[in-house]
Amino acid sequence: MERIPILRMGAYLLVTIQVDMHDRLAMTLQDDLTTRIAKTEAKGVLIDISALEIVDSFIGRMISNISSMSRVLDAHTVIVGMQPAVAITLVELGLTLPGVLTALDVEKGMALLAHLVPSAEEGDADDSESY
Repeated sequence: MERIPILRMGAYLLVTIQVDMHDRLAMTLQDDLTTRIAKTEAKGVLIDISALEIVDSFIGRMISNISSMSRVLDAHTVIVGMQPAVAITLVELGLTLPGVLTALDVEKGMALLAHLVPSAEEGDADDSESY
């Protein structure tokens, strides 16, 4: 089964989506990510969607659901790298993605997470693993 890697960077989890998302892969990512947040007690999740060129309403809802589930598990979620066409599609579909924080790129997303989770430096920055 195809899986999207989830990397741990101290108190954060980093997800880089490098393939076209389909419904089953999105559901697997949601399950894997919530499990990892609970297991690692991550305080922040950064999801890089810069490789996504197309989204549908299901994938848009999954992004919103992942953010909501992360928040319930005490982790902030930041989506980075959204292509203009993806943003236009989400708006045209009427998806407002409440609670989803965005940044232009990974660097700005990490800065936003550092602002939201000031104690993140207490995590072990060398503790990096893939799921």
